[in-house]
Amino acid sequence: MDKELRGSDLARAMLKSGYKNIWCAVDDESDEQAMMDNDGNDFTAYIVAFENGYFRSDGGMQWLYAVPIKIEEIKNDYCACGRHRD
Repeated sequence: MDKELRGSDLARAMLKSGYKNIWCAVDDESDEQAMMDNDGNDFTAYIVAFENGYFRSDGGMQWLYAVPIKIEEIKNDYCACGRHRD
C-alpha cells in the first residue's frame, strides 16, 4: 500500500476487508469535525457498514464521516499529580 489511509477512507477500507463493529468518531461535516466533536460518547459509534454513501452504526444511525478511534485505559505512568509525564 503506497498511501497511508486515514479517517473515513480507513474506515471504508476496514469494512471492505471484513472488519466488524469499528469504533469511530462520527460527524456529517468532515473527518476533522468528527475528531473535534467527541465529548463523551455522544459522537462515537460502532460502525458496521458503508452503504449508499453513509456509514451505518450498529444502532441504525447514519453519518457521512467516520474516523476509526482507539480507546485505551489511562495507566499510572501517564499521570503524576495531575500532570502529563513524557
